[in-house]
Amino acid sequence: MSKGSQTLRLDRLLSNLGYGSRREVQQMAWGGLITLDGAAIEDADERIKVTPDLPQRMRVNGKPLDPPPGLTLMLHKPLGTTCSHKEAGPLVYDLLPQRWRRRDPAISTIGRLDKETSGLLLMTDDGTLLHRIISPRANVSKRYHVTLARPLRGDEAEIFASGTLMLEGEDKPLLPVGMEALSSTSAYVTLTEGRYHQVRRMFAAVGNHVEALHRDRVGNLALPEDLEPGQYRIMNEADIALVLPPK
Repeated sequence: MSKGSQTLRLDRLLSNLGYGSRREVQQMAWGGLITLDGAAIEDADERIKVTPDLPQRMRVNGKPLDPPPGLTLMLHKPLGTTCSHKEAGPLVYDLLPQRWRRRDPAISTIGRLDKETSGLLLMTDDGTLLHRIISPRANVSKRYHVTLARPLRGDEAEIFASGTLMLEGEDKPLLPVGMEALSSTSAYVTLTEGRYHQVRRMFAAVGNHVEALHRDRVGNLALPEDLEPGQYRIMNEADIALVLPPK
């Protein structure tokens, strides 16, 4: 989508962003609640040029317009939240503005972190970007800080890096995984695959148990130190470039 050339009717634009039905947007316009460059837009049929600076120029009920499609977020996922819509309990989507649940295209997580894993989670409504990042060809690395129940034996890094480790119930060995010991019971693990509960199962395979798991990096994008659990930040092009490997 070329944001510099696309135009949309105001009611469709705001409805797609989750502000309400087209009729509700029309009523907002009649009430003078939608302005562009300081002037009220009273006709919801008016076509709006969807440019990157539109959130700075348009106000809805006195507040800046939400970002148009092409939205990508970094979220500090807290423990106890789930990335799936199908599981019970708190969802990562509950941490976003409520109307964002109604956006079209929808916001999805880029990969997942399980309920008991915290840290850097990316989310986007850009399907092309999502598939670029999760594609095995992209080879995007993810780094985890692992806290273990028992001391490291000393041979884990060699085993993980060998490319021969087979997880229980699987018939294909893991790709090589990097490990850096931080203490006798903690380490950084860097991987490019994303198999089900991979890090936990890797340490189970060498006789240990993961007590805590936190992702602090995706590609070269680090979780900002000032982004508290449950908080999110809109990513810019430079942030996204840090995630994707150079072409």
